[in-house]
Amino acid sequence: MTEIMLVASGDLRESANTKCWPTQKAMEDKLAAVVAEMGHTLRRAHPEKPAGHGFIATQREGMDVFRTIDPNAPVIVAEAVWQYSHHVLPGLSSHKGPILTVANWSGQWPGLVGLLNLNGSLTKAGIAYSSLWSETFEDDFFRSGLKSWLESGAIAHDESHVRPFDAAAVPAELSRLADDIAVDMAGNKVIMGVFDEGCMGMYNAIIPDEMLMPLGVFKERLSQSALYYATKQVPEEEARAAYQWMLDKGMTFHFGADPKEALTEEQVIDQCRMYIAAVRLADFFGCEAIGIQYQQGLKDLLPASDLVEGMLNNDERPPVTRDDGSIIRDGQAIVHFNEVDECAGLDAVLTNRLHRALGQPVETTLHDLRWGDADKSGSRDDFVWVFEISGAVPPAHHEGGWAGSESYRQPSMFFPFGGGTLKGYAKPGEIVWSRIFVKDGALHMDIGRGQAVKLPPEECERRSRATDYPWPIMNAVLTGVSRDQMMARHKANHIQVVYALSAEEADKAMMAKAALAAKMGMTVSLCGV
Repeated sequence: MTEIMLVASGDLRESANTKCWPTQKAMEDKLAAVVAEMGHTLRRAHPEKPAGHGFIATQREGMDVFRTIDPNAPVIVAEAVWQYSHHVLPGLSSHKGPILTVANWSGQWPGLVGLLNLNGSLTKAGIAYSSLWSETFEDDFFRSGLKSWLESGAIAHDESHVRPFDAAAVPAELSRLADDIAVDMAGNKVIMGVFDEGCMGMYNAIIPDEMLMPLGVFKERLSQSALYYATKQVPEEEARAAYQWMLDKGMTFHFGADPKEALTEEQVIDQCRMYIAAVRLADFFGCEAIGIQYQQGLKDLLPASDLVEGMLNNDERPPVTRDDGSIIRDGQAIVHFNEVDECAGLDAVLTNRLHRALGQPVETTLHDLRWGDADKSGSRDDFVWVFEISGAVPPAHHEGGWAGSESYRQPSMFFPFGGGTLKGYAKPGEIVWSRIFVKDGALHMDIGRGQAVKLPPEECERRSRATDYPWPIMNAVLTGVSRDQMMARHKANHIQVVYALSAEEADKAMMAKAALAAKMGMTVSLCGV
């Protein structure tokens, strides 16, 4: 390698691209300096734009950029912020030279999230790649990995924490339960409602129909325009009743006067309308789970869907009635998969069914693997992840439940019509984590154990301020999996989490879920346990 080409995938939203560009530029400068120290040249394959940034901002633009790159040239995809993988996936799919994805290690700038989504998309597409991440680009881990890639075109990461799942190790009663659920789903069928497939370039989050059908799972493809229309038909008094229900439960809403920058009651009322509309649409179409895309389309019409999604995923939620007055799924969550991530949706359906049968908490959600850091308060010695998603966690995950939850306006850079989040700090407890992903034309599941941990208030505040303050956080420790092992292995920006009532019950739930996934034909790997 002498000259290495650099590409940077960005957002579809120009407001995000221009605001995030200085951080991306600083990262690229650091990366170029390290590459130069090792005797090579890093050259951007596309120039900075008059608009004030240097990101590839559409799929077509990405195709045109790769048309100018020597197909055998080494390529680094550098990501300091969130990016849309489909901007660069077409070009990478036909590229023959070695590919390296690189991200910063930052809470404020979600390059890690963008990198993991791109890695998952490349894995699904069968495109070979290597990957690296660093906070300073001066650490031995990064430099030795980069040296390996420059010399050989590949990096060998430690994945010794991964082992194949052995179905023979599952207790008979758990195996029978997994059998019963798999047989019921295959025979009676399951519908996942998909409100406009494919969100923010997440190719990895789409499961082909032919992989779902043998499991008894089918998609009801719904339009977000239908959700918009149904939202507008909900009377204000019904929406206000749902809002009052949350207030009566003790939830706090942080309101301001200017709707362009602050959360307003009107925004929350529209979110309650969307919640009611989503429950009724799920009921009408017989959907066991639904996924709302929101980020493209609805963002120009309605406040954010995030508060709605957290409400849906909670067994204890505002009641919604049919025309005849009966309550829809009274006391039961309407399983929702954030950002219409179908891999998370399938996982959530399995989790909901299995945990309800086991008498364990059913509330489940995906999070971004946003970032992680040492506990600066000194209360813990281990590495603590920040799992964070944009407001969509069920209140049952928070200390204090609804009373421990609060709502802030979504950032105007991404959410012009505002809308409230469902913020809180995850209560301490035993968790099972998992991820379904597509590799080699088949479904896989990685699954493991961990704990949501309680940190001092000042440390929670520091972590929240270091990321997106309006969003909920789970401070998590993963059993038997180091930071770099997790990054090397994980094939998505999202991770699915669910609580259990004790460590013993969490171990049983993990094994039962692994057995269920295996019986449904997935290749299951146990991670760290």
